[in-house]
Amino acid sequence: MTTTTAPSGSVATALAHAQRLLGVDPRMAAEQAGAILEAVPRHAEATLILATALRLAGDLQQALRTIEPLSRAFPQSPPVQLEHGRILAAAGQTQAAVAAFKRAVAAEPELAEAWRGLAEALELTGDEAEAQAARARQIKAGARDPQLMAAAVALVDEKPGEAEKLLRAMLETRPDEPAAIRMLAEAVARLGRQEEAEDLLLRCLEIAPGFTAARHNLATVLYRLGRSEDALVQLERLLTEEPRNPSYLNLKAAALARIGEYAPAIALYEEVLARYPQQPKGWMSYGHALKTVGRSADCAAAYRKAVDQAPSLGEAWWSLANMKTYRFSEPDLAAMEAQLARDDLSEDDRLHLDYALGKAHEDAGRYARSFEHYAKGAALRREQIHYDPGVMTEHVARSKATLSADLFAARAGQGCPAPDPIFILGLPRAGSTLVEQILASHSAVEGTMELPDITSMARRLSGAKSTKDASAYPEILATLDADALKALGEEFLERTRVQRKTDRPLFIDKMPNNFAHIGLIALMLPNAKIIDARRHPLGCCFSGFKQHFARGQNFSYGLEDIGRYYADYVELMAHFDAVLPGRVHRVIYEAMIEDPEAQIRALLDYCGLPFEDACLNFHENDRAVRTASSEQVRRPIFKDAVEHWQNYESWLDPLKTALGPVLAHYPAAPGF
Repeated sequence: MTTTTAPSGSVATALAHAQRLLGVDPRMAAEQAGAILEAVPRHAEATLILATALRLAGDLQQALRTIEPLSRAFPQSPPVQLEHGRILAAAGQTQAAVAAFKRAVAAEPELAEAWRGLAEALELTGDEAEAQAARARQIKAGARDPQLMAAAVALVDEKPGEAEKLLRAMLETRPDEPAAIRMLAEAVARLGRQEEAEDLLLRCLEIAPGFTAARHNLATVLYRLGRSEDALVQLERLLTEEPRNPSYLNLKAAALARIGEYAPAIALYEEVLARYPQQPKGWMSYGHALKTVGRSADCAAAYRKAVDQAPSLGEAWWSLANMKTYRFSEPDLAAMEAQLARDDLSEDDRLHLDYALGKAHEDAGRYARSFEHYAKGAALRREQIHYDPGVMTEHVARSKATLSADLFAARAGQGCPAPDPIFILGLPRAGSTLVEQILASHSAVEGTMELPDITSMARRLSGAKSTKDASAYPEILATLDADALKALGEEFLERTRVQRKTDRPLFIDKMPNNFAHIGLIALMLPNAKIIDARRHPLGCCFSGFKQHFARGQNFSYGLEDIGRYYADYVELMAHFDAVLPGRVHRVIYEAMIEDPEAQIRALLDYCGLPFEDACLNFHENDRAVRTASSEQVRRPIFKDAVEHWQNYESWLDPLKTALGPVLAHYPAAPGF
């Protein structure tokens, strides 16, 4: 970039003064740059400072009018294109910002701030793969050290394991290098070790508290770990410096929704989308929040906005299908099929589109085509995950060996005596949301969501840092004394307090996977209620197989896997029925559908609650429901889904074989 010639001394001094003012008083910087331009019209450097000052002062329209002629005049100037991208991004013109940032990095591939801007803009457009690649380039560009650069190249090449080795070797000699620690956190997070990433980022911020990128990484990791309150603390610090940063605001909205603060989350999504309307992932997240609070029409409109902006965004199509009540048109089917025909479609988009088409063809009664798409989607997902069905089988055997009737008798009277929690557990798609909605319609019971806390506490007790490490759980439960059990119960109540929004004495934790931890629950919370929601094996398992879960439930992506998991679950529940007779109340889905009043009265009796008519009229409850069944439980009980699996029976032989004797004995359990 060249400038119009001018008396060099005075202009250089004035430019330096204007540059210094940018970080102190942007309006004064704008005045100084304007004065230079009066003396030397069209001076490029002064024009760039003026545009930057106007952006920092919040005058985005004037900033755009200032930068655009400069950008056209200097299309290959990295600082001009970087600033043009920043102004466009701040003005909500995300696609144009992407183009400007790309011009900047094309001209200067090592311009880290341009890669950062590009990554943030791509995240808003929903292009996660390109955004991650840009983040890696940002890290690489910011790393001048040869060892850091080698690790950054490994991250760019999607080799996080190789990056980890390089960075650990570097940190042996330079243990306090913040950039290396943050990069190592990125590598281990990509390898699925979020807790380790958290520890690294905390250490990084101890060394460099002002390292903004590391703090953003930490907030993201904390959110992924289900610790939204902690994530919000970090986000507030970030937002103090950049109150309009859309990446921070979107993550804050998601964290608020995770802890049940749906109204402020929705308001925040609306605020961000008003400024940055071209972000399909943002519309999709907004739709998720609207779905939870029962605003079905608005939810569908938000999802439609996402697919209109990004027709290849498979997750948005699946989100529409996952409303369960939404019906696709024939043009919708054609649009999805057209996307599937693309060679450049990402694997995630492809599998989500397969699930969505499976639901669309199911609704139209085309069961062969429906099953074909469900099976394709599940197979793609199964390839992405590491799932060993033997892990649950081993857990069941170890639990049966450790958690004996004698152990529970010896611990009688120990633990935290609070009766507050009601655990509804079992397998997903077994009717647990229906049971939750019925109980949450009682004046003494508050519904929350599927809480991750029991799983997290069990993982901590195991002592294992990864799935490859040996686990001390569940055997460690037999070594805990009365004080330890009481402390664990109190910890659970404290951890879940953020989810309780009313003064109702009882609350529900509906995490289905908690069936694996009934021993822990019974020992630390002896007065908690435990309800096993159970559904016919073929109905439950096939419903789970055709459901793409947002996270977890890795057993559900193969008919053999889910059948074996169901059989393991029945075996473990039969063990607890034997060693803790009467401790668990079982709700059979088909019985609830056939005679709801009798089943609801029995359920309330078990919970020690008087009957209330509201429990029969549960569909009138307008509480937030955060599961795939949220729309279904806002309608009266219906019977059409009880035997829906029969439409697919000709393809279910692998499931039947995996279930073994469990299938023939349902609703009883075979002898184990």
